[in-house]
Amino acid sequence: MARFVDIHPDNPQPRLLEMVAEELRNDALIAYPTDSGYALGSRIGNRDGRDRILRIRGLDDRHHFTLICKDFSQLGQMVHVDNSAFRAIRSATPGPYTFILPAMPEVPKRLMHPKKKTVGVRIPDHTFVQALLEVLGEPLLSSSLILPGETEPRTIGWEVKEELDHEVDLVIEAGETPAEPTTVVDWSSGTPEVTRRGAGDPDRFE
Repeated sequence: MARFVDIHPDNPQPRLLEMVAEELRNDALIAYPTDSGYALGSRIGNRDGRDRILRIRGLDDRHHFTLICKDFSQLGQMVHVDNSAFRAIRSATPGPYTFILPAMPEVPKRLMHPKKKTVGVRIPDHTFVQALLEVLGEPLLSSSLILPGETEPRTIGWEVKEELDHEVDLVIEAGETPAEPTTVVDWSSGTPEVTRRGAGDPDRFE
């Protein structure tokens, strides 16, 4: 059964943040709130975590995983951001956007798109996520918690616990969570292409 953790949305308790980070270091799979609904998350080096996310969401290996980063500096270590993208992406983060970009060598191949060698990155505007990333000290492998047959991410922690009690190790509650997923911008070809319209204003990239 999944452990349910209630964390203060504005002042996350340090001991609980450290507990969640330690669970991730021990290869736990978590369901956690972001600025655009719930997401599934695991440590980048957790091979089983990747497979569990695909299984829960009913996805195949062509799925674009997202690396949740604390800031632009951390994001720049995971993907190649050319001059045309740098200013636009920096001005849109933190916020509800996911950017598809060429992966750097530091990203494990199993997390890249098999043909394009790209990966998603984003910097959430969410107090708990930012605090967790600070304690964890590395990006978080993640995917929106959109279950098969659904179009929007889950938003209520106890409902996630009921539905995925035997699929995840930890469910985190940290205040209200919007239901709209991120806007996805594919910048892998050198020019932006909005591939999903979501919470972030897509007009700035069209």
